[in-house]
Amino acid sequence: MEALLRRELGCASVKATGHSGGGCISQGQSYDTDRGRVFVKVNSKPEAKRMFEGEMASLTAILNTGTVKVPKPIKVLDAPGGGSMLVMEHLDMRYLSSYAAQLGAQLADLHLDNKKLGESLLKEAGTVGRGGGHAERPFIDQFGFDVVTCCGYLPQVNDWQQDWVAFYAQQRIQPQMDMVEKGSGDREALELWSALQLKIPDLFQGLEIVPALLHGDLWGGNVAEDSSGPIIFDPASFYGHSEYELAIAGMFGGFSSSFYSAYHSKIPKAPGFEKRLQLYQLFHYLNHWNHFGSGYRGSSLNVMRNLIR
Repeated sequence: MEALLRRELGCASVKATGHSGGGCISQGQSYDTDRGRVFVKVNSKPEAKRMFEGEMASLTAILNTGTVKVPKPIKVLDAPGGGSMLVMEHLDMRYLSSYAAQLGAQLADLHLDNKKLGESLLKEAGTVGRGGGHAERPFIDQFGFDVVTCCGYLPQVNDWQQDWVAFYAQQRIQPQMDMVEKGSGDREALELWSALQLKIPDLFQGLEIVPALLHGDLWGGNVAEDSSGPIIFDPASFYGHSEYELAIAGMFGGFSSSFYSAYHSKIPKAPGFEKRLQLYQLFHYLNHWNHFGSGYRGSSLNVMRNLIR
């Protein structure tokens, strides 16, 4: 591994530090190099390269907004013995505590970044002698992402779409329902989904949704802090509705009231927020069902029943 990293990163010296980490999807290890400490995530699955390329694109997109700290991605490499690995900057991370409110504010800034970009380009276009394609980052006016990203190890369909409601139903829930059907043929789940599809547009009446760059998998295990402030990592990004981000955040704990207060002071709750939050949690319950088995079936069906009522 050290020789591979020396060659690929152009380093004179690479030495394992003994710092390791990882979740239920990939394993990680830190290395000291003459160019600084790096963290290497390794996954032996054949589809790991697609997963890590999506993560690298996600980290890059968030980094480019300058709103919230993420580890700088360096390179995706083929792993020795099969699979793939993602090399990134090593950050000394600890449990999020002191900077929860700051994370809430910075996450709102991330979600507002594209909207503000659009507003400033519009302003420039109306200013004589300015405007006209010089922006470093373009305004994104659709929902989706340039590459496939994975929530866990399952790929997300990120094809660009103009309509958020159609994007969410067709490219988030439908692929999960297709996996449920293939895996268990659960008739009740399929019947509930047929009924729910008709109700979804009603949850978005009178709402104008500007595409927001999302982390995409923001639960308590993917946030931390260091001495300089909050950090988010392991993203599964795409441009979507900002409310979607808060769904998984509320499912498994890890976020304090100060986080939410700071966030909503910049992005207030719109009418119907609570019901839409349930709709967005449905994706994560289904995704967990498809990752980890039928222990998440009951939660998935309950959400659908509640939304159909």
